[in-house]
Amino acid sequence: MGRPGLAPRIYFGSLLIGYFEGIDSERGIAWRLADSLALRQFVRIGITEQTPDHSTISRTRRLVDVETHRAVFGWVLQLLADRGLIQGKRVGIDATTLEAGAAVRSIVRGDSGASYEEFLMGLAKASGMETPTREELARLDRKRKKRTSNKEWMSPTDADARIAKMKDGRTHLAHKAEHAVDLDTGAVVAVTLQQADKGDTTTMDLTLCEAGEAVAELAVREAELHPDVMPRVNVRGIEETVADKGYHSGAALERVKSCGVRSYIAERKQKGQRHWEGKAAQQQVVYANRRRVQGTYGKSLLKRRGELVERSFAHCYDTGGMRRTHLRKHSNILKRQLIHVGAFNLSLIFRRLLGAGTPREWKNLGGKLFLFVFALLISRPDRNRSCRSPIRASRVIWSATPALPARTKTCRKLPAYTTGC
Repeated sequence: MGRPGLAPRIYFGSLLIGYFEGIDSERGIAWRLADSLALRQFVRIGITEQTPDHSTISRTRRLVDVETHRAVFGWVLQLLADRGLIQGKRVGIDATTLEAGAAVRSIVRGDSGASYEEFLMGLAKASGMETPTREELARLDRKRKKRTSNKEWMSPTDADARIAKMKDGRTHLAHKAEHAVDLDTGAVVAVTLQQADKGDTTTMDLTLCEAGEAVAELAVREAELHPDVMPRVNVRGIEETVADKGYHSGAALERVKSCGVRSYIAERKQKGQRHWEGKAAQQQVVYANRRRVQGTYGKSLLKRRGELVERSFAHCYDTGGMRRTHLRKHSNILKRQLIHVGAFNLSLIFRRLLGAGTPREWKNLGGKLFLFVFALLISRPDRNRSCRSPIRASRVIWSATPALPARTKTCRKLPAYTTGC
């Protein structure tokens, strides 16, 4: 008969566990779900029922389309909007790289399908080497100017992965994740997954459009539900967008202005003067953006972007366990990413209600509270003692009259090896 199917609440609940527990793979999620009674209760699996296998989670992911995952992400945004955690007026945009599940050593030529070693062997034989050694192949490879180009090389197992440099300087096959974050609350209003070799000025358009659509839908929904109440979501949609130097170009600023959005994008230092012949429109938007960025308000926005956008990357991919993807193809990775970032948005609600966004943080807060109470108990002054203790030499016994200055009673001079007065 085969393995039984998986209910949607168990499937999406399992993906939420991946964020809250910092688990990167579906195999790890299945193991953790089978190991924890608390997580069984979270996804509503009885103690006598069998937890889903990782293959069942993978099969359910393949059967559920991307639009359903987007609907779940949009539902989380509605929860945030109902609690005033989305305003949608100011949005910060930035991107980061995710390490792909495919290895760089497995890349092949896009035209012939030859592996990297076979390609080097062909170059060596063309240069006169009949039986080149590995040292000779490495020496020949170092002499080449550009050794790995995405136009010439591809991954045979993951066609969407691109050769890129990671944040730590290593070269890997990677994907590019881009967030649009509400700078008033820190909520991620849009997330996109794109090819890692695309520039920031190219990928910004899609992310900004999705963020604008999400904010507009939330504003319309709020107006329909509460027509007599002042809306919390900005009814005008996104009015200001903030980004770093990688997103600055005349054409990109011109496209942002055409969307009716004011740009606060940091500008690179130019060598010499720019020539604006035939680019009057770009000159106007570049100078206007420069004036806004150099102002006090623009500097504060750039500072806030660096804080909130990078925080979403740290929580979702570093501590959330998705810096390396174990899935292939953008459609599969995007499904996991949408629920993962949706869990990050849910943590904003938990942090407001409980003071902690994840179970691990809640556990740490409990330990800190216990230590704080314990420190208060052991640091209470003992009024029955007639002098200061050597262990707490700085303790002061105050007099009963508040108006009088504080005094301490002195002890007799005793040998250094004694512990009492």
